[in-house]
Amino acid sequence: MAVLTSKPGNSWTSLALPALLLAALAGGLALKTDLLGSAPAGPVLDEPMTVEIAPRSFEYRESGEFFRNGFAVDGPVKAVAVRRPLTIMKYQVTAGDYARCVADGACAAAEPGFAPADPANTPATGVSYDDAIAYAKWLGARTDEIWVLPSDQDLAFAAGSRFPDDALGVDINSTNPADRWLADYRREAARKASRDPVPQALGRFGENEYGLADFAGNVWEWTATCNRRVNLDKAGRVVNDASSCGIYVASGKHRAAMSSFVRNPKGGGCAVGVPPDNVGFRLVKDTRWYAPLLATLREHGIPL
Repeated sequence: MAVLTSKPGNSWTSLALPALLLAALAGGLALKTDLLGSAPAGPVLDEPMTVEIAPRSFEYRESGEFFRNGFAVDGPVKAVAVRRPLTIMKYQVTAGDYARCVADGACAAAEPGFAPADPANTPATGVSYDDAIAYAKWLGARTDEIWVLPSDQDLAFAAGSRFPDDALGVDINSTNPADRWLADYRREAARKASRDPVPQALGRFGENEYGLADFAGNVWEWTATCNRRVNLDKAGRVVNDASSCGIYVASGKHRAAMSSFVRNPKGGGCAVGVPPDNVGFRLVKDTRWYAPLLATLREHGIPL
């Protein structure tokens, strides 16, 4: 039989007690917030079709506005090693699926004028970041899973070769404002509106190398990433990083920073640059064992 030993003054009971207290605290919190024993509210829905993106390493250009010595510069590119699969909706949420949330009283109706002829087979548009968050909560209750908006980095990981590189391509050491003005002009000119901005049927824009459908078509996608304004020193180190979480990044053919309540990006809601043709969303399923606890904490306003 194994014999428990301990250092003088540190009995095994003294070590076990904090663990027991922590477990009791977690259990109490879960019960208080209805995390344990809760059932889906209403009929259980089938989960939407998803794709699982296998772990890999990739290069990611950080989102936001970056400045060095007062001049706009490209966001830094960092190497990201993703160590666990990402489960993400294959298609964007459809207008028909969003309408079910509206019918249940859990989502606000989409912006008038954005109703497609075939809602069951067309992405939902005319919806805000706030609407997407409400839908994720509703879908979680209906499927008994945790659904969240992807971050911009999540979308870059899932979109692979279809994710845009929004770099200006100007020498970081250039102090000539004309270089940046011309580069920005060329970039914005290349972002002109699509010839056919009307949302198309699911699958119209094909799949990428990982099976993700329709990314970078004419429907941009809300992300959970807050817009950033970052100042760098001469060595490229961050001097200050001001995030605005009332403004979020929508990713598609290019990144667009938009206020969380905006539904029609062409109505002046784009914080900077050419607005998207349309904005919709797709969700990520959080499969981590502690995801329900994180969701409950967020819902109760506890910062993570």
